[in-house]
Amino acid sequence: MSGAIVAEQGQEQRQDAASTRLWPGGFVAGAAWVLAAAVTGLPADGIEVGRTQELALIALLSGGILLLAGLLAPRLGAAGRRLRKGGPWLAVLGLGLIAWELVTAKLALLPLPFFASPQGLLEVYLEDWPRLGESVLHSLWLLLSGYALGALAGFVAGIALGWSRAIGYWVHPVLRLIGPLPATAWLPIAFFAFPSSGSASTFLVALATWFPVTVLTWSGVAGVNRAYYDIARTLGASQSFLVLKVAVPAALPQVFVGLFMGLGASFSVLVVAEMLGVKAGLGWYLQWAQGWAAYGNMYAALVVMALMCSGLTTLLFKGRDRLLAWQKGTVRW
Repeated sequence: MSGAIVAEQGQEQRQDAASTRLWPGGFVAGAAWVLAAAVTGLPADGIEVGRTQELALIALLSGGILLLAGLLAPRLGAAGRRLRKGGPWLAVLGLGLIAWELVTAKLALLPLPFFASPQGLLEVYLEDWPRLGESVLHSLWLLLSGYALGALAGFVAGIALGWSRAIGYWVHPVLRLIGPLPATAWLPIAFFAFPSSGSASTFLVALATWFPVTVLTWSGVAGVNRAYYDIARTLGASQSFLVLKVAVPAALPQVFVGLFMGLGASFSVLVVAEMLGVKAGLGWYLQWAQGWAAYGNMYAALVVMALMCSGLTTLLFKGRDRLLAWQKGTVRW
């Protein structure tokens, strides 16, 4: 244990020493983005591409900020340390923008409009942001409401299954029968049983979340060491105390695994549910863009969806690390 502590302290000291020097990676990343601005500003090979000046300006500003950060890194504190850590990726992103620009807007090696240029995505964000923003808000509301309902139902069902043998006897076979079915397989029944497409979509998202949360919560409660219950009963603990103060806290690591799996499943169901009957949402936006052959809009929506999924998963892990501080770092994202 002492050796690990010494090694960790040595790593912190090396990081502190590095933070007092200039940041060479910032100069490399800044140069990559300045070069990307220059390549973007070159004339296209007979192709009319809008928003080129705006994209070149954004790349130039990004490069200037990174070059300035390379000089001021010793004064940036924690932000400077994070920039140092992400320096290689910042440089690769600049080089990736150059390659993307060359194969689409400049040389047309990937034919437009099937492969959107960087300017195409920028144009979507600048001109179609009201429709895209409305779709993002609609998707967030549908996802969060369905996910919350499914997580709550799965949490309660998992505790009941893990705690009560009678409930486990009757519910377990049903869970094994219908649980592994994809939530999208319930589409015809959901749209028939619910009065609106929005409520049906919420049900499908909740169903996709419910199964993994139920199974992992059940596993966590059932796997609690029986000695914990014996000690609590010796001290006079009631039945509710055993459930709420012993079983649930001990099962929380498994519960969060189920929440993570449920979040991933809900994303996949969300897109399919929004393609059928709803009038807004990222799934609807993707279908609309594909129908009008607006491939730039489609790629822009995919980027937004990826950022939204990654951001929500990061928030879930932040909450896990805060609630289970004693397990921080055991599951990484």
